[in-house]
Amino acid sequence: MKVTNYQGAVIDPYSKGLGLVPGNRIQLTDAARLDWNLLREDVSLPAAVLYADRIEHNLRWMQAFVAQYGVKLAPHGKTTMAPQLFRRQIDGGAWGITLATAHQVRAAYHGGVARVLMANQLVGRRNMALIAELLSDADFEFFCLVDSVDGVVQLGEFFGALHKPLQVLLELGVPGGRNGVRDEVQRDAVLAALARYPETLRLAGVELYEGVLQEESEIRTFLRRAVATTRQLAAAGRFARTPALLSGAGSAWYDIVAEEFAQASQTGDIEVVLRPGCYLTHDVGIYRKAQSDIFARNPIARKMGEGLLPALHLWAYVQSIPEAGRAIVALGKRDAAFDAGLPQPARHYRPGDAAPREIAASEGWKLTGMMDQHAYLQIAPGADLKIGDMLAFDISHPCLTFDKWRQLLLVDASYQVTEVIETFF
Repeated sequence: MKVTNYQGAVIDPYSKGLGLVPGNRIQLTDAARLDWNLLREDVSLPAAVLYADRIEHNLRWMQAFVAQYGVKLAPHGKTTMAPQLFRRQIDGGAWGITLATAHQVRAAYHGGVARVLMANQLVGRRNMALIAELLSDADFEFFCLVDSVDGVVQLGEFFGALHKPLQVLLELGVPGGRNGVRDEVQRDAVLAALARYPETLRLAGVELYEGVLQEESEIRTFLRRAVATTRQLAAAGRFARTPALLSGAGSAWYDIVAEEFAQASQTGDIEVVLRPGCYLTHDVGIYRKAQSDIFARNPIARKMGEGLLPALHLWAYVQSIPEAGRAIVALGKRDAAFDAGLPQPARHYRPGDAAPREIAASEGWKLTGMMDQHAYLQIAPGADLKIGDMLAFDISHPCLTFDKWRQLLLVDASYQVTEVIETFF
């Protein structure tokens, strides 16, 4: 499979958060020769910064966790939409990449991803055509979801006319939830519709998303329903793939899914695939809370030493200190997620200092609001903060931070830029 990152695979001199780019053909992976250093102010701020050592730690941690249960990992790529990071995950042992839309699938394919689980229904002629084009490559393996008779018929007619088989997973759902069949009546109707297209639509397994539920007991009941359904369909010879897939798990309950699904994978006729995505960069908000809950309830996670680490910072300048107790930072809603809590200051650096310092909670520095390009930072009167100082901010919810950046900086422990990471939102 040829890697053809179609945005150009070069550093974009007009993208925010970068330094001076001589010429216009510097490869993303060749950024080190530009000799950019964040602390030397070689790049324009605000900038989204990924820490290479923490990315590597998180990658190894999650791969080791799923290995403890004998299951596979297909990280959800919508978090980063960065094929360069997808390839790191695959090189680290991931079974494939999970995505949500036909556009995302195409971006991943052209970024060198050979197996995609689209954890969503494939609807619409143009979206189907995008996938059909990719399926012309015999080395590309693709799965999508079905949960309705109408959806099955539309897929069957479209791909049947092209004589291209399509692997599908039966999605299970819960009342009041998101997609997925709610009961056995709906399930059987979908299965009957699939039987009308035996050469075109190949039932490859069962899928669910447990994150629509909030209580552990409800989640376990849902997961056990999926295991029972998969075993029932396997016994009836309904799957066209061996082993059949059984897939679930977002970034909050993946340990529970691993526990409930692991036994199903031991027979060899069922392949379990988990799909957490936010673990790669983690955060200090909703996913730190989720990870804390996982450590509290899961003994395997506790035995694995240091858990996931936040690997994404947004760096910005202090641009004004107009009154005692308030600084204005050149960072805003155009740069960071704000749906699950505002970014919070983590490191402070004054150009010329030896290294950044960690900002202690006792200092009371806190973002209290953001506009498009400005953030309000609460500080103590007389705090040692000056215009031109650089601040690194932790974030909550990486998905909605990545999608605000076309290119991000990957840095080493000395803040030297080693690679520019391109996104495809």
